[in-house]
Order: sequence, then structure tokens, then C-alpha cells
Amino acid sequence: MTRSLMTSPAYPAARPRRLRRDPFTRALVREHSLQASDLILPVFIHEGENRVDAVASMPGVSRQSLDHLLRTAEQCVELGVPVIALFPVIDAALKTPDGAEALNPDGLVPRAVRALKQRFPQLGVLTDVALDPFTSHGQDGVIDESGYIINDTTVEILARQALTQSEAGVDIVAPSDMMDGRIGAIRQALEAAGHIHTRIMAYSAKYASSFYGPFRDAVGSAGNLGKADKKTYQMDPGNSDEALREVALDLAEGADMVMVKPGLPYLDIVRRVKDEFRVPTFAYQVSGEYAMVKAAAANGWLDHDAVMLESLLAFKRAGADGVLSYFALDAARLLKKG
Repeated sequence: MTRSLMTSPAYPAARPRRLRRDPFTRALVREHSLQASDLILPVFIHEGENRVDAVASMPGVSRQSLDHLLRTAEQCVELGVPVIALFPVIDAALKTPDGAEALNPDGLVPRAVRALKQRFPQLGVLTDVALDPFTSHGQDGVIDESGYIINDTTVEILARQALTQSEAGVDIVAPSDMMDGRIGAIRQALEAAGHIHTRIMAYSAKYASSFYGPFRDAVGSAGNLGKADKKTYQMDPGNSDEALREVALDLAEGADMVMVKPGLPYLDIVRRVKDEFRVPTFAYQVSGEYAMVKAAAANGWLDHDAVMLESLLAFKRAGADGVLSYFALDAARLLKKG
């Protein structure tokens, strides 16, 4: 027991229920709260005009053309969601073994960044730094003849991808690939090019999770990946100490913020990271988590809005400074109503 608990008075002098008696008291002593400013909205984008394609495994989520993206961004601004995160759905004809389309300054992501920053300069824009949306094999990097990711070759490409995005005007680059040394390479490339204000949110503890299925469907990498997996570079779900080593490395290499992914199944990792490093720490409430809530609510098994808000609050309680969530707009609307 902690000293504070050991010295607390016993019942009946201590009646904890006194502080739960009514709404104003509960609000007065509440330790953690959720605000729209804690949320980041992930959005899937694709080419075309006036085009919205629903993601079957993620009810309420769609792939959007850039004109619709601007409408979504406007909702973020109106509701106080401070950052929008972009995830591209690339035409199959543009996918190659080395993911070269990721370096195209006139590609889908740079054009989306420029459009957003021109229309909504006050809205933060975050971009994914990874090759899996661009590779014909669905892996996050260049592979050798055995299918193993070649780390250093991949890192060189990732640094150029981050630079391409920064030159388009993005605020935050978020490397999600889990290659060794990529944060240092990206930071060095950004500094050398004079992009000293571009922030890096590192996916420092990204696990080889089974919760990513709907996301891979949404970006079109599931079919390319086939029966292969990403266990040679994403973390083993059984490891916790390793997450701290990964975070330490990324911070030493120049990360401004770190992330744990997935979210709710890994709240213990969020807590350990926050306690150990005391740096801006984020979590990603991933597609599988979102889909489970949606499916249960659709069957009448859970109260959708109550569970949504409770799950997001859990991230704050665990120590996260912010959450990437497909629920961001819905949650912000409810929070605005009070």
C-alpha cells in the first residue's frame, strides 16, 4: 500500500461515496476528462472527384476524394478536432516493389496536404510515413528475394518520403514502419533541408497485431500482403520492456512525440511509456477496435455513444495526451453538446 492509503481514516470516518453523491461533486473531483482537442481524425483518401466509397468493415468510414476531404476538414475545424491524419489509397497501377510513388511531389498525399493547408491553415495535418500503401507486395519496405525487409534501403526511401511530405507543407510526419534508425534518418533529412519545424510523431511501439484487418482493407494493402505478415519488424504482442527500448531509441534520434499502436489492448504500454519518459504520448484506436464497437452497437449489445466516449477516456486515464480515432468527429459532436 502507498503511504497515502495507509494513513487514510477508516470507515465510517472515510466514506468514499460522499464524493460520488451527485453530478457536480463527481465533476469536481474527476481526475481525467476528454476534450475534442485530445483527438486526431484518421481519414482515407483516394483519387477522383465527388467520390466517397464506404469501407464495409468500418461502418461510417469511407475513402474520400480531395473535395470531400475538405468538407471533412471543415467539420474538424468547426468541432475543435485539431489534427487530421491522411492515409492514401493508391491506384494498383502505381504500386511497385520499391513504393516509388511515395516520393512523387505531385502524388495524392502531397496534393492533399497542399489543399488542406491552403484552405484550413489552422488545422494540423499529419501524414503517414510508410511504404505499404505504395508497394505491390503490401510490406512496409523493400524486400529481398526471401521476402525479408531490407532495413537500410527502406530507411533511405522513408527519409525521402518524409521530405516530400514536409515540402508539401505537412505539420507532422508519422513514421509507422518500425524500421531501425528511421527516425534519425528522417530528422537529419528534415534538418538538412531547413524543415526545422516539421514535427515527428513516431510509431515507436507498433505491435504486429490482429486488430489491423479493416485498415488494410481500407487502404487496399490486404490483397497485396496475402498470407504474409509483418512480424519481422512490428513488435511481438508479448513484449513490454522492448517497447520502452524502442521509445528511448526514437526519442534519442529526434522524435518529438511517440505513439503506441494498437490502443485499448495496449493501455499498459501507454502507461509505462508515459511514466518512464514524460513526453507527449499518443495512442491509436485502430480499425479493429472501432469495428468491434460498431458491430456490437449495431446488434444492440452496447450503447454506442456511451462506449465510444468511455473507451476514449480510457486512453487519457492511461496517460495518453491524445488519441487517433475514427470516432473523433462523433465524439467531438457529443462533447460539444455537453
